[in-house]
Amino acid sequence: MSKPLALVVDDEPDICELLAITLQRMEIDVDTCMDVATAKARLGEREFQLCLTDMRLPDGDGLELVQWIQQESLPTPVAVITAHGNVETAVRALKYGAFDFISKPVDLQDLRKLVDNAMRLDIAGEGNTSLLGDSGAINDVRNMIAKVARSQAPVHISGESGTGKELVARMIHEQGSRAEMPFVPVNCGAIPSELMESEFFGHRKGSFTGAVSDKAGLFQTAEGGTLFLDEIADLPLSMQVKLLRVIQEKSLRPVGQAEEVPVDVRILSATHKNLQALVDGGEFREDLYYRINVIDVRVPPLRGRGQDVFILSENILGRIAGEMQTRVPELDAGAREKLARYRFPGNVRELENVLERAMTLCDDDTIRAGDIQAKGSDNEPESVDPAGLGDQLENIERDAIVKALEEARYNKTAAAKKLGLTLRALRYRIQKLGID
Repeated sequence: MSKPLALVVDDEPDICELLAITLQRMEIDVDTCMDVATAKARLGEREFQLCLTDMRLPDGDGLELVQWIQQESLPTPVAVITAHGNVETAVRALKYGAFDFISKPVDLQDLRKLVDNAMRLDIAGEGNTSLLGDSGAINDVRNMIAKVARSQAPVHISGESGTGKELVARMIHEQGSRAEMPFVPVNCGAIPSELMESEFFGHRKGSFTGAVSDKAGLFQTAEGGTLFLDEIADLPLSMQVKLLRVIQEKSLRPVGQAEEVPVDVRILSATHKNLQALVDGGEFREDLYYRINVIDVRVPPLRGRGQDVFILSENILGRIAGEMQTRVPELDAGAREKLARYRFPGNVRELENVLERAMTLCDDDTIRAGDIQAKGSDNEPESVDPAGLGDQLENIERDAIVKALEEARYNKTAAAKKLGLTLRALRYRIQKLGID
């Protein structure tokens, strides 16, 4: 089996030699050149598994080469060597399609990590996670995922609550070079502000009251893989500063530790809020926004996906029926029409809740229009916070089941009869809602 081949583009002989020796020790063959024109010619003649290019070259710059590789649709991942601390250039390179960047003076450990990630792109699969649907809007998202998965650039995933932003993040991870490493999702809004630094960066025993042992933070847990920061807009400004520094320096200091430790993670983030508006209002740091929003993937709302609602419904009903160990119900014409008209302010998450409720209400394995309990099906939705809609529906359902159980003195058969459910359906709902 032939060795992988890398192209090094730099007009400084000492840098070329250093990079070539490092790559050859990693069992990678190396070709070198000193300008953009020669690099384009070499890339057009044969296939390289990696291209490393300096920014300043005699006849142009590395960004020009990055753009040319994208225009020619070459499969070669290209990484740019930037001046130390030149964040703007690094971000521009990533926006243009660079796989990654590395700063001068080149740290050989960082270089080896970069090369390892690039080499793994050839064996990265398509992943196990998938977005269902045939609409143009969702196909555009799939195509975008395939593109950004080949990069190490930070990606921000935007879209309404319930559209599947974490699913998109998982697909980016699974289709990329870090697929075999951890994917660590975290809801930034769910961590108390006083515990954030410890949760993100870890702490040492005795560093504060209650720190009875050393603890690795979320960054260390995701080492080598992907850290998905959901609802990043909920981070307080004080934490935004610290997060920005870790992203820029690729190192962190656990609480109570004197020295910093290096970290190698890819950052994906998401929010249903308008980050630009928060930046304009001084609630989100512009410099952090600039770093996490290198590439923006927008997930469309369910109401903009046409017939996908029926593809998703079939999948959801099949999954629920499997959990309940019962037959998959069918949607009659009235139910399909009602689903097609509804605007779904809570998106796919709300569709799941609506169908779960419909399955518990339907007779003879057929879901009818009357079983679809969704507000405003014929009109615009009422003013409901989509983020909390699923919780509201579950709370209503939980209260109804608890009341029926109490009235039936916790006889589940009698409670199921009161609710118009089968015993199996009631047991499923009790388990699903966590009712003791």
